[in-house]
Amino acid sequence: MSLSDLKRKKPKHKNNVVSVDDFIEDANNYAFGKKSVLDNSPKNQQSTQDFIRGLDKKTTKIYKHATFTLTQKSILQLDELSKNSGIAKSKLLRIFIDDFYQLSKTAQQKRLK
Repeated sequence: MSLSDLKRKKPKHKNNVVSVDDFIEDANNYAFGKKSVLDNSPKNQQSTQDFIRGLDKKTTKIYKHATFTLTQKSILQLDELSKNSGIAKSKLLRIFIDDFYQLSKTAQQKRLK
């Protein structure tokens, strides 16, 4: 290895100056799962179709492993839906969650009863 291999390829990204109060507030927001106060990026509202297209693992890298418990009946139903539609079970669950999320609060309450 030569010294030229150690040469920095890209200029270092400069961090914005942040006040202590903003830093603490942002840390609290992070801990509670809220949006960052320091994030200046524009808000993106996706349509449901764009969201579903974004559920493809090859195009989206924002996945996190989750463990949860389902009844045997739910597992059998999910298996059947997956086989009949040719869609992965995890993708089906993401679609179902998004569909439920898009319902109004009253419609959600109705479905839960």
